[in-house]
Amino acid sequence: MVAYSYSSQSASQRQKSPGSMKSPKTQGANQPFVIAIVGGSGSGKTWLADKLAVALAPHAARLSLDDFYRDRSHLPAARRATLNFDHPRAIDWTAIETVLRKCSQGRPVQLPCYDFQTHCRASHSRILKPKPIIFMDGLWLLRRPSIRSVFAFSIFLDCSPRIRFSRRLARDLRARGRTKASVRKQFRETVEPMHRRYVAPQARFADIVLSGPCTRQDAHRLAEILRMVATP
Repeated sequence: MVAYSYSSQSASQRQKSPGSMKSPKTQGANQPFVIAIVGGSGSGKTWLADKLAVALAPHAARLSLDDFYRDRSHLPAARRATLNFDHPRAIDWTAIETVLRKCSQGRPVQLPCYDFQTHCRASHSRILKPKPIIFMDGLWLLRRPSIRSVFAFSIFLDCSPRIRFSRRLARDLRARGRTKASVRKQFRETVEPMHRRYVAPQARFADIVLSGPCTRQDAHRLAEILRMVATP
C-alpha cells in the first residue's frame, strides 16, 4: 500500500489520510473534470490512469502527454537518437494547451499519435470526444501554470529510481526497440538528472502525492473517491 500525503510546505503537514485530500476545483455543469497524473518515467502513471479510466467507465476518457512529443521527421534518424527526450522542451506545449482548453470546454479534439521507435509523429490521428472525467498522464503536466490551471485535480506518483528504472527497461525492450545498454545509459545520463530537475519538484503542486509503488487496491480507493466527486 502506498503512503498518501498532501503536497505542502513541510513534511509534518504532508501526512494526511486519503479521505482528507484537498477539495477539487469546482467545475461547471457541463464541464469535464480533468485530472492530471504526474510522476517520473516508470512511476506507473499510465497504469494508474488506465485503471481509473476503466473503473469509471463509461464516464471517463484518456489523454497522454506522450502523444505530444514534437515531430522530428525533418532530422536524420541518427540525429533523432541523440536528442534529449526527457527535457520539457521535447513537448509541443502549444498543441497540448489547445487540446486541454477544448477538452475542458467539452469540445471534441483531434489528437496526434507519436511513434517512439522513429521519434516521429504518426501520419494518423484520433478524435477524442470528451466525457465527464478525463484522465491525462505525463511527466511535466504541473510545471506550467497555464497547463496546471486546466486540471480540476492532480495526483503525483513518487516512486524510487530503482523501481522506475526496472519498469522503463522492461517497457523499452518490449515496445520501443531498445537495447539494455542504451536504456541504462539514457537513464543514468538524462532520465534521472531531468527527473530531479523537472519532474520531482512538481510534487508541491499536486493535490495528492502517492509514495511508493501504486497497487490495484490503491487504484480502487482512488476510483471510489473520484466517483463521489467527479461522476454525474
